[in-house]
Amino acid sequence: TTHLGLWYPKGSGIETIVYADSDHAGDYVDRKSTSGVCTFMGCCLTSWFSKKQTALAISTTKAEYVSARKACQHALLMKQALIDYGVRLDDIPIMCDNKGAIDLNKNPVQHSRTKHIEIRHHFLRDNVQKENISIEKVSSEDNIADILTKPLKREPFNYLCLGLEMMEQID
Repeated sequence: TTHLGLWYPKGSGIETIVYADSDHAGDYVDRKSTSGVCTFMGCCLTSWFSKKQTALAISTTKAEYVSARKACQHALLMKQALIDYGVRLDDIPIMCDNKGAIDLNKNPVQHSRTKHIEIRHHFLRDNVQKENISIEKVSSEDNIADILTKPLKREPFNYLCLGLEMMEQID
């Protein structure tokens, strides 16, 4: 919008946190899901993206797991970029609102119900085990990446805009 902008206050910290979300089968034509990822350093939104997933997700858990994997890749890129500037971070938390996707990371046993999830998506589980990142639960209402995956009603949209630190621009 023309009247909203991002606010970057002076002296913000470098703690990094990543939010990941998806809309399971949200595209009405091909039924593919959309991933949304938001990265914050301190309270500042530093990067974000919204992208349609390349494969069909046959469950909400898989769609969310794929989004979390993309968030993991993004978090590791941010972590490496900060190392290049002499800043080392411990594990970066990835906030996810799907219990199934979080549990899939904690249980290294390959169950028959998860065999359909491609090996490349288990990159996320591998990095959780290596403690490069952690995956944590966030409520669906507080998952800031939700704004990137689907149209929202006015109240949730305004609430998430506040979470993005979007403010009215003053001329």
